[in-house]
Amino acid sequence: MHVRDFTAEMELIAPSSLAEEFDAGRIGLIVEGAPEIHTVCCALDATPGVVRAALDAKADMLVVHHTPIWTPLTALVGPTASLMRDILAGHLNVYAMHTNFDHAPGGVNDALAELLGLSGCSPLSLGLVGTCTLTLDEIAARLGAPLRVWGECGAVKQLAVVAGSGFDPAIMAEARDLGADAFLSAELKHSVARAAPLPCLESTHYALEAPAMKRLAVQRGWQYIDDTPKLRIVP
Repeated sequence: MHVRDFTAEMELIAPSSLAEEFDAGRIGLIVEGAPEIHTVCCALDATPGVVRAALDAKADMLVVHHTPIWTPLTALVGPTASLMRDILAGHLNVYAMHTNFDHAPGGVNDALAELLGLSGCSPLSLGLVGTCTLTLDEIAARLGAPLRVWGECGAVKQLAVVAGSGFDPAIMAEARDLGADAFLSAELKHSVARAAPLPCLESTHYALEAPAMKRLAVQRGWQYIDDTPKLRIVP
């Protein structure tokens, strides 16, 4: 498949028009490599380890959620230069689908809801609220990551989820108004936790977003490259 046809298919899955304004120039084909696509790998991030694994798999395309070039560049040095050297030397295409995949039907938040078995889901401005039958321990087990609970949290019957860094006060208020008992996301600030209108369940960014990329890889017949960040809980 030509890279042009591949990108057209990806645009059908997660149209660029769904992306937030800050993602302009940061989604789609981020690095151009070989024109013909035969082998595709998929990951959450284009880390050095992921790029090496993709090259070892003889991949022509790496599809990621987070672009490896977030900040506009005025110099290509250090770790970014090293990463780009490997990508370009391997003629590897890199395609990023970020907030467009967050908002897309069947995208990041829908995959998280599916993992947690949520039903009867209602959309938020970002994320969703659904009926939950899991305990907090079971939620953590499904995510495969630690869960920090902020506030008094009893049985969760209606759970709001926003994959990634989604502890936004406006979205949390929206979730409360839809009847959520708790709000699940990542990277909670102290000030937001103090003012939260409902209990906050904090997991890791990777645990909440990687399920969507894994599911996409399975659906498309790609190879998923797991690159879970090193995390150790010290009592």
